[in-house]
Amino acid sequence: MINIMSEKIPVTVLTGYLGAGKTTLLNRILTEPHGKKFAVIVNEFGEIGIDNDLVVGADEEVFEMNNGCICCTVRGDLIRIIEGLMKRKGKFDAIIVETTGLADPAPVAQTFFVDEDVSARARLDAVITVVDARWLKDQLKDAPEVKNQIAFADVIVLNKIDLVSAEELVDVEKNIRAINAYATIHKTTRSAVSLDAVLGKNAFDLDRILDIAPEFLEDVHVHHDESVQSVAIPGDIDPEKFMPWINEFTQVEGPNILRCKGILSFKNEPKRFVFQGVHMILDGDLQREWRPDEVRQSKMVFIGHRLNRSMIEKAVEACRV
Repeated sequence: MINIMSEKIPVTVLTGYLGAGKTTLLNRILTEPHGKKFAVIVNEFGEIGIDNDLVVGADEEVFEMNNGCICCTVRGDLIRIIEGLMKRKGKFDAIIVETTGLADPAPVAQTFFVDEDVSARARLDAVITVVDARWLKDQLKDAPEVKNQIAFADVIVLNKIDLVSAEELVDVEKNIRAINAYATIHKTTRSAVSLDAVLGKNAFDLDRILDIAPEFLEDVHVHHDESVQSVAIPGDIDPEKFMPWINEFTQVEGPNILRCKGILSFKNEPKRFVFQGVHMILDGDLQREWRPDEVRQSKMVFIGHRLNRSMIEKAVEACRV
C-alpha cells in the first residue's frame, strides 16, 4: 500500500558487477573530506579493502571512519542494522548501502519500503550502478546480474573509459541505453566522479529525469525484455479511484515491475502527489505546489518486464475526474 510520509533520511544503494570499480568509489566516499556524515553499510567488509587504520575495532559490526562516516557490515539482517544506526547518537546526512557484486539491487531497495520503522525515517534517493566499460559486452552475455543492475539504476558510473576506444565507448553507451533509457551516465576513470554528482541528487524524482530528457514521457521504449511504459493524463485524477487501482496493479504485477514512479494531479489539491515503487512496494506523499506556469497533468512511468501499456492507459484513464 502507498505510504504517505514526511521528510526522511536519503538512502543511496550502490551496486555494480565484480571489478567494475564500485569498491574504488565507495572508498572515496569513506575517505574524502567531503564535509558530510554518511552511514555506509557494506555487505562484506573484507570485500571493499579499506586500510585497517581507517576503522576503529575491526572485529565489531559498526565502524567509525576518520572522516565522520559510519561503516557497518551486513552479516545479519539489514533492517536490524539500519534500526541500530537510527538509534546512534549524532546525526548523519544520508545512508549508503553497498551491495555485493553479484547482487540484484531490488531486495536491498525494498528494505526501505517494507519495514515500517525504516520507511518512516528513510527514503530511497537513488540507485547508483558502476559499469565496467572494458568488459560490459562480455558481462551482458554471461552475467544476468549486470543487466538487472543497469536496468534498476538511476545513476550510472561508466568506469574504465581509458581502457576502450572512442568507438567502443559509443557501443557501450548504446548497450546501456538499450537496457535503461533514462539513467544519468557519468563517464569516469578509476571512478573519479564528483560525489556531489552522484549523492543526494534525489534521482528517484521524475522531475529530474524530465530535466535530463524532456522527451522521456513522449514515447514507449521497449528493449530486450525490459520495457519503459510511460503514461501522461491531462487534467485531474480522483485519488479514491487511483489509489485502489495502483495498489492492486502493483500487487498483481509486482514481480514484473522493477520500478515505478509518477507525479499526480489530484482534484482539489494544490500540491503534486509523487509516488515511487519497487516491485510490490509503494511509497508516496504530497510535495511542492503546482507552479502557475505548469500544466496540471499526471505522469507515470512503469519500468519492468512484459508490461501492457494499453491496459495501464485504460486503467489510469478510468481514474480521471
